[in-house]
Amino acid sequence: MSKLIYFVLFTVLISCGEKPLEKTTVRGQAFGTTFSIQAYTNQNVDLEKGIDSILNLVNKSVSTYLPDSDISKINRGDTSVIVDQIFIDNFNLSSEVYQKTEGYFDPTIGVLRNAYGFGDIKPLKVIDTKALDSMLNYVGFHKVKLTETSKIWKEYPEIYFDFNAVAKGYGIDLIGDYLVSNKIQNFLIELGGELLAKGVNLKKNKTWVVGIENSFSTINDRSYSTSIMLKDIGMATSGNYRKFRVDSISKKRYVHTLNPLTGSAEKSNITSATVLASTCAKADAYATSFMALGFEKSIELINELDDIEVYLTYSDQDNIQQFFVTEGMKEIILD
Repeated sequence: MSKLIYFVLFTVLISCGEKPLEKTTVRGQAFGTTFSIQAYTNQNVDLEKGIDSILNLVNKSVSTYLPDSDISKINRGDTSVIVDQIFIDNFNLSSEVYQKTEGYFDPTIGVLRNAYGFGDIKPLKVIDTKALDSMLNYVGFHKVKLTETSKIWKEYPEIYFDFNAVAKGYGIDLIGDYLVSNKIQNFLIELGGELLAKGVNLKKNKTWVVGIENSFSTINDRSYSTSIMLKDIGMATSGNYRKFRVDSISKKRYVHTLNPLTGSAEKSNITSATVLASTCAKADAYATSFMALGFEKSIELINELDDIEVYLTYSDQDNIQQFFVTEGMKEIILD
């Protein structure tokens, strides 16, 4: 009789044991680009549905391409909008980086982005000194406030928010939180070239390995300068080697990186900036900042920060490509 009981108990324990972790891949489109998620899970959960819900929430809050989003309403001058936690988080992180970069990272640069043709509004035909002086009145994160009632105050109604340099990374962080809430501890999220890694690649039983794109890489022929190991960290890369617009009249090339202090669209001597940080949103913000700061100012700021690692490619005075790599980044480079 006792042997039968032991057999039944053993069978129950085996049947109730956790299923082995299996790799699940989710792909889709978001924020005007594509994403791919590799995750190891034994949970019966509809990841696609949950991820879509998160992306919709981010768009509803901070997408300038949706006319009914909170940020679009605020940009049109609606002062009655009570912003949600997504907007608040993007606002607060932007304020922090704005201060540390002394204004080189500035989400109120939207009016300039639109004027140069990098936003969602028809660009200006002529951008001269008079036009720049006028637009700079509406640029400056010190000219906006988040009130105690979760509303946005703007010194000028024309001030135009654009959180694109932080919102994509923030969305990735939210997806990461969602996966963790579903007991998924090993995953790699890639969205538009930005990454968030947690745990390890169980299939290879190794840390996640990713590439840093070459500054001369093209959309149709992407190549990588080096590979690094990522674990429990966010990564973002910014560069001006593909994002530019050629004016149809002057034929002048306007790069994607704008200087918020002068209003000019200028080519930085930094050709690409890859940043590692505790969150993808922070990595996103600083990668963009370094492009605007240029090499010398970027090095000064990097020396003041102790919570990021950086890989920069830049052109020296002889227009020869050089590299700058922080010590922490060197430790995880594979080749």
